[in-house]
Amino acid sequence: MAHHKSAVRQHRRSLRRREINKSNKSALRTMMRKTREAIKSNEAEEARKLLPRLFSSIDRAVKKGVIHKNTGSRYKSRLSRQVEMLKPGLEKQA
Repeated sequence: MAHHKSAVRQHRRSLRRREINKSNKSALRTMMRKTREAIKSNEAEEARKLLPRLFSSIDRAVKKGVIHKNTGSRYKSRLSRQVEMLKPGLEKQA
């Protein structure tokens, strides 16, 4: 454990940031999983509806430093391409 006062404070701060980063990353992964599930089950309309919300969470994660800028761009590029490849006529009828 740290001995200097400033090091002790910094350690406490790093623990708080760790929890915040973990929460933000978890929210991002949840959104990505929902979008990927919609893509996998050929639900084009649902996937298109989720995409703007997903882009928003990716941008937020990049802004907060949870993921790197290029990683966020790569996620957005791949997922938007997958959503565009879905055919509107192939949706599952419930």
